[in-house]
Amino acid sequence: MPDGSPQKGPDYDDDFYAWTQHQAAVLREMPVADNRFDRENVAEEIETLGKDQRDAVRSHVRRIIEHFLKLQYSPAQEPRYGWMGSITEARSSFDDKITPTLRQLAESELARLYRQGKRQAELGLRQYGEEDAAARLPETCPFTLDEICQDDWYPEPVEKP
Repeated sequence: MPDGSPQKGPDYDDDFYAWTQHQAAVLREMPVADNRFDRENVAEEIETLGKDQRDAVRSHVRRIIEHFLKLQYSPAQEPRYGWMGSITEARSSFDDKITPTLRQLAESELARLYRQGKRQAELGLRQYGEEDAAARLPETCPFTLDEICQDDWYPEPVEKP
C-alpha cells in the first residue's frame, strides 16, 4: 500500500485457504514481547488447517476422476449408480471446501491429480477382471475442472474398439 501500512490479506469468508496461509505468515513476522506465546506452533496449526482443506480438495478431484474413468470405460452396468453416487458425494464435499485459491491450485495440478486418479481406476478395473478397460484409459486428462465440478455432468461411455 502506498502509505506503508500492512496489507490486509485474504478475507476469511472469501478464501479460507489463502487466509490461513497469510495469517500464519503474519503471525511469524510479528514481534513478540511475551515469550509465553508459542507463536511458531500456533502459526503451524493455522497453516495446517488450510493444508487440510487443500488436501481434501485434491482427494475429491482424484476420486471424481477415478469414477469418471470407470463410468466411461467399464462395460459393467451394476456399479454405475454407485460410482455416480460417489461422484455426487465428492462434488458436494469439494464444493464445501473450494476457495478461489484452491480452485487455481486444483487447475494447475490437474494433470498430476489425473495420473493419481487414473491409477486408482486402473486398479479397480483390474480387480474385477476388466483388463481391456484398464488398458484403454487415456494418458492425459480428458476432463476439465469445470466438468469435474459441474453437478449432474458425467462422461459418456466410450465404445469398445
